[in-house]
Amino acid sequence: MAKLTLYYATNRNYVGNDQWHPDSYGTKFSDDGMENLRFGYVTVDADDKKIEKFLSADMQDCGVGDGISLGDYLSDCAKTARIEAYKETISGDIADVAQKNAKLGSKAMFADVMADMKKSSDVVIYIHGFNVSWYSAVGYALALQTMLQNAATRDPTQNALVILFTWPSDGMALPWVSYKSDRSEATGSGGAVGRAFLKTRDFLAGLRDRARKGGEELCGQDIHLLCHSMGNFLLQSALQRTFDFTPGNALPRLFEHVFLCAPDVDDNALEPGQPLERIDQIARHVTIYHNRGDKAMVISDYTKGNPERLGGAGAAHPALLHNKVHQVDCTPVVHDFIQHSYYLTGNVNGDIRASMDGWEQDDTRRHRERSATLSNVWVMKKG
Repeated sequence: MAKLTLYYATNRNYVGNDQWHPDSYGTKFSDDGMENLRFGYVTVDADDKKIEKFLSADMQDCGVGDGISLGDYLSDCAKTARIEAYKETISGDIADVAQKNAKLGSKAMFADVMADMKKSSDVVIYIHGFNVSWYSAVGYALALQTMLQNAATRDPTQNALVILFTWPSDGMALPWVSYKSDRSEATGSGGAVGRAFLKTRDFLAGLRDRARKGGEELCGQDIHLLCHSMGNFLLQSALQRTFDFTPGNALPRLFEHVFLCAPDVDDNALEPGQPLERIDQIARHVTIYHNRGDKAMVISDYTKGNPERLGGAGAAHPALLHNKVHQVDCTPVVHDFIQHSYYLTGNVNGDIRASMDGWEQDDTRRHRERSATLSNVWVMKKG
């Protein structure tokens, strides 16, 4: 049996009698407020042979690797997972930064993650989308970590470590009610993610300051962000919260690469004056992955009264995007059940890993080709 470990941060309510060893997390906000964050790690037991079967599955036009079925399998495994939340000693009546003796779960997790990064591991912060239970969030985050770690494009000297941020998505198949509820919860959770971004900013700033004063050198590994579906809607609120608590007129650069996968936001969201206009400030590179046949985007357009979605036909005006931003049309390689979660599949997942490892956008080893008219627009190739 394989033992898979996943770091997490959540503003969900804990389920069970012990908040430091909960049975799971629920569909409501933390009892301490929607911006309260709990940090911890999950250990999941899984069958090595089943994992290998999914990793080697032939996905035809999309290459090799069925991360979606792997995610479903690991979601079931997560029901018997062992959960360890980092213990905290903190007063709720004043800000944690003003408490000299406060014991913060975020600092404990950052220290553990930093130790892993020193072992040549990049980090991917993963924010899931709509209609995702705690178990599915864990399963798909572990599938993402496993797929990236085993991608054909990977640098064998580099590891990939995923940190899950999971928010109280209903996890119920009630298309009208739970979608509207999840949009509200995603907006509220954006403040929690913004707080996490600010904690990351301060932690990284402290590391840089100590290094400049002769302390330990930085490990040189990268931090990335991947948002799926409605997780991109949550990101809009997170950026605003981060901006509100950042001096000056620019956001801190926290990430090497931001991946917007099947984004359930307006197709002009990255244009000037729109909610994601500052996304180029938090990263060196931004890539949008979209699919014109994505049924979830069609449903969002028409039954929910939303404008055209970025995850459907891509950006409304790609020529207006910042030069850091590229978009990749995955339509030719995704079919049937992978139409919305293709970031976990074969060559699309491999393209994400290639970017993490520093491949140029026009690297000929990628399974994509550039648009004849726009240098920042790409189409995935079959096979």
